[in-house]
Parts: sequence; structure tokens; C-alpha cells
Amino acid sequence: MDNKTANGRGGWKQDPAGVRKNILAVAMAEFAANGLAGARIDEIAAKTDTSKRMIYYYFGDKERLYGKVLEEAYREVRAGEEDLELDHLSPVAALTRLAEFTFDHHSRHPDFIRMVMIENIHNGQYLARSEQIRLLNAGAVQNLEAICRRGRELGLFRDDVAPLELHWHISAMSFFNVSNRATFSHIFGDTLFGADGQRSLKQHMVEMVVGLALKPDNHGRR
Repeated sequence: MDNKTANGRGGWKQDPAGVRKNILAVAMAEFAANGLAGARIDEIAAKTDTSKRMIYYYFGDKERLYGKVLEEAYREVRAGEEDLELDHLSPVAALTRLAEFTFDHHSRHPDFIRMVMIENIHNGQYLARSEQIRLLNAGAVQNLEAICRRGRELGLFRDDVAPLELHWHISAMSFFNVSNRATFSHIFGDTLFGADGQRSLKQHMVEMVVGLALKPDNHGRR
């Protein structure tokens, strides 16, 4: 038996988790590149290590596959946030690390940004069908609530700091950095998207977010 037979399509029969992971990874790239309407199951199947029949077996149809890809995209970013172990850090350090992680994650995962952009074109209708996505994203705000609570208890953060608003600011700046990179570069040049520009943007984004949370008299205690 050659390596292709042993490790290719035939080798997936005993690994359903691997089949699903492979399909989702390929489908993510296809949906991100072509949107829900433009992506084709035939094209996805051709690029996987399995078959079109198995895609339908595991996911049912293209819309349900798209929904699962969307869930997986959010699951990945939220899992990364959990791995930060923010509870062991001071409130300022925790908020800093979370903001830095989000900026870096979004920059490294442009397909995630494109998936969110595509879902906004669909007015969030597929996201709205997923209880899993709602649960995953509730955790993002809960993490910030815990950070803000500790910051207030230590007298560092403003009493009126809003975790949801902090999440909005972190997400907005990190998202725009990827979503509008092409148009921004064509209009203003690509200086901000080189290594030095990205370091500067991330640093200043963190300073703005932490500055929003801190009491005015604590700004010198970062």
C-alpha cells in the first residue's frame, strides 16, 4: 500500500474527528475567499482529504457547513483568550494582554475577519441561529467583567468602566486593522502595515483601551 492510500482518503475512515477538522479548515478558506453564495461543495471536497459524500454526511448541506465554520472561527479565538490565564495577572496587565492577543490573533487570521464580514453581509442571520456562538462570545465579555471588577476593587479602574464597551473598542481597532487593510493601503500607503507600523498600532491601541479603563489619577501607574 503506498503512502497516498495509507494516509490519504482511505486513511480517514477511522478518524471522524480528523475528517471534520479537515473539512472545516478547507471550508473556512473557501467561504472566506468566495462567500456563502460563491463557495462550492465540489470545490471544498476536491481540496479535502475526504469526499463530497462525507461532507454531506457530517454537515448536511452548504448552509449548515457554513454555520459550523462560523462557530469554529469564534471557538478558536475564544479558546485563545482562555489560554491567556488572565486571572493570575494584575488588572492592567490582564487588560493589556487581552488587547494585545486580540490584535495579534486578528492579524494572523484574516479568514476569521472575512468570515465575520461575510456574516455581516447576511445581517448575522446564521450567527443568530447558533446558541454555541452566543455562549462562546458571552465568555469574552465575562473575562472583561472579571478584569474590571478587580480593577475597581483595587481602586485602579473607573467605577463606570463598561466591559462591553471595552470589548467593542478592542474588537473594532483589531478588526479594522485587517478588514480595511487593502483599501487603506491603496489610499494612504502601507506604512502602518509593515512590522514597525503594526507594533506602533498595537501599542497605541492598548494605551487607548487601558487609558479608557483607568481612573484619571492612575494613568501614571501603568
